[in-house]
Order: sequence, then structure tokens, then C-alpha cells
Amino acid sequence: MRQLFAFLIKYYFFFLFLFLEIIAFILIANNSYYQGARILNTANQLTGNVYETYNNIFDYLDLKENNKILAAENALLHAQIEQSYVKFTTGEIHVNDTTYKQQYKYIDAKIISNSTGKRNNYLMLNKGFNQGIRNNMAVVSPNGIVGIVNGVSANFSSVMSLLHTETKISAKLKKTNASGSVQWDGGSFKTGSLTDIPSHIKFKIGDSVITSGYSLDFPEGIMVGTIAYYKLNSNDNFYKIKINFSTDFNKLDYVYVIKNLFKDEQINLKELQHE
Repeated sequence: MRQLFAFLIKYYFFFLFLFLEIIAFILIANNSYYQGARILNTANQLTGNVYETYNNIFDYLDLKENNKILAAENALLHAQIEQSYVKFTTGEIHVNDTTYKQQYKYIDAKIISNSTGKRNNYLMLNKGFNQGIRNNMAVVSPNGIVGIVNGVSANFSSVMSLLHTETKISAKLKKTNASGSVQWDGGSFKTGSLTDIPSHIKFKIGDSVITSGYSLDFPEGIMVGTIAYYKLNSNDNFYKIKINFSTDFNKLDYVYVIKNLFKDEQINLKELQHE
């Protein structure tokens, strides 16, 4: 307390000057319309800047939670689009019958580790068996395919990235429906190859490559990339095609894991075909 009194006595003239200045501003504001308006506008501007800065700081701090909410909403929307449903028609009439049944369910997840510079690259997600993730489920980003789940624990899962020498995705040219396979070449994380497209197929640079729907894991129509370069292999009459991946693997944050609700049924039928 004695130090406080000593501080006030030491800076007595400064506080007196500050007090008198405040009184002077109040008198000017009350007795002069123009000066009062200028002072009020200046005060409002300063106050507005302070509140704007305050809100920007807290908006930034809320981004993490907002991203989680948006990812969950997007997963729900993905599950409602036409590609997630398969059409059934029967000759029977039922009151509660439906023409479409959901085939794909989307589970949002956050990437907690990712590699792009290795020969075989992997990602790790913050969701696992307890959240419905299983091996061999497809993983996609808002921009395109990412990889396939290859390991699951209770609350985490490992994803074999498209940037892996053993990853091979069934794909097709969007305009012609000609199907082939997409693989990573092991070079840049931005590019890969589309193989098995025969020489009679017509396409051009910039054409879109999408998932074919032939896989049990990836729905049809998910973006894979665009054609960047091609030439015809004279020895086998197939094109050598380079594509630019639509997914930027160096900037991944949230992804969606896709569950095929009819997969077991499809697998059982395939096993019968091989008997």
C-alpha cells in the first residue's frame, strides 16, 4: 500500500494532467456539436477495431471445432447423394417399399499423420474399429480419392495411400466410360498413371478420370484426376497416360471413410462364381 501511495505521489502531475484532459474532452464534446461528433466517431472506430480483433482471434481459435462440424455435415451429405444409393425395382407392390436403398455410408475422420516422400506412403486417422472403420474401406477427400484402410485398432486406423506402389484403383474416363487402372509412379505426389486404355478410345488433355464403380470399395464417379499427357505404345496398342491427381496429398486434413453396406453380399456372390 505504501508503494502505491509513493507511486501516485511520484506521478501526481501526470495523473492530474490526464484527468484535466478527460474533463476538457467531455466539455468540448458537450458544447460543440462538430467536435463532439468527431470524438464520438473516433471512439466508435477504436471500439469497433477492438471488437473486430477480438472476434477474429476467437473465430480463429474456433476453426478446429468448426472444421469438425463441417466434416460431419459433409459426411452426412455424401451419404445422401445419388451415388450412395442403389436402385431396386420389383414387380411387387408394397406400401412401405422404396425404389432406392443406401449402399454407401461416409464416416468423417481427421488425419493425424501423413507421408508423401517415401516409396510406400501411409496415413493415420483418428478413428478406428469403435467408430465403424474396417480394413479395405475406401478413403476419399473432398477433392478425390486418398487410399484404402489397411489396419485398424480400437480408435485409430492406418491407410495405404494412393502414393503406394501396391495401390491400384479401378478408374475410367468420364466422357467415354473406357475403364483402366490408376497407379502412382513413385515420383511426384501430384501425378500418377492411367493404364489399360486401348488405342481406339478418343480423349484429350484435361479430360477427367473418375472411379469406375467396379471396385467393391469405391463408389462410381469419385474424382481421381485429369489427363496431363499421353502417347500411344506402338508395341501393345495401349496408351501411356499421365494424370494429375485431383487430391493434393500434401495438404490433407479431413477425409471420409466409405463403408459399402452391401459388400458382404457382393463378396458372397463372387465366391459362388469361383466355385
